[in-house]
Amino acid sequence: MEAHAIDWNDVWKEQRRRHHEANRNSTDAHFWDTKDAARRFYRMAQENNGERIQKTLHDLPLTPSSRVLDVGAGPGALAIPIARQVSHVTAVEPSEGMWSVLEEKIEEERIDNINVVRKRWEDVSVAEDLSPPYDIVFASYSLDLPDIRTAVRNLDEASSRYVYIYWFAGETSWDAMSRELWPLLHGSSFVPSPKCDILYNVLYSMGIHPNMEVFPFRHINRFADLAEAVDHFAPRYFAETAGQKEILREYLSRYAEPDGDTTIVPGHSTRVKVWWEKADSPA
Repeated sequence: MEAHAIDWNDVWKEQRRRHHEANRNSTDAHFWDTKDAARRFYRMAQENNGERIQKTLHDLPLTPSSRVLDVGAGPGALAIPIARQVSHVTAVEPSEGMWSVLEEKIEEERIDNINVVRKRWEDVSVAEDLSPPYDIVFASYSLDLPDIRTAVRNLDEASSRYVYIYWFAGETSWDAMSRELWPLLHGSSFVPSPKCDILYNVLYSMGIHPNMEVFPFRHINRFADLAEAVDHFAPRYFAETAGQKEILREYLSRYAEPDGDTTIVPGHSTRVKVWWEKADSPA
């Protein structure tokens, strides 16, 4: 690398460090660690007729003989329907709340072709913990990792053909909420997580010239009432005192909408599908 060249992996690390520092060094995924939160995540994925699930199933070149690696599989919102279409799925998921719900779903739906690896991706040995090669390796909004270059290298190593990464572009609705709430709740500024511009430059610096598709996405958080919404979002925004929870309640009341006998808090983001074939990736 030339002396004056930017190390985009370091840029990712620094942006992520500042984001996690603003987030009290709690990972974004930590928000979904409990079993109840994991079940809510699974239900949320089914909203809008399962739009995110259907798009991903359409995007991936799945065949009956495909062997698929799902990195950051969560409660199985994608791994379960993919398993119905392919030969084998390996699901990597470190969160106990998430993998316990995933294993429940596997048992409930009598699926016998999913192997669950209960590890963080940065702790996984491709040779020892997985069963490569996989025809398709994908990470769907799950690469909140300090060393994105190594994470990508391992995705590429595990794949015999395709690698897909889904990530974010620009400010998401939860970034906007945090930007407005942080000064009110904590007297400090919010710092967003690294986005796809940095990811693309990391890939480019590795000699990977990926395809990219940008698309809008709308999701729905559904609750019995506003009080349940406050209870749900309070840990994410570190609203701990009665005063902080009241600030959060007033804020959410401006955005919450009635939907039948439930209350919804809509969200939106611009998302990016980044993918390449191994022929386009480094040896």
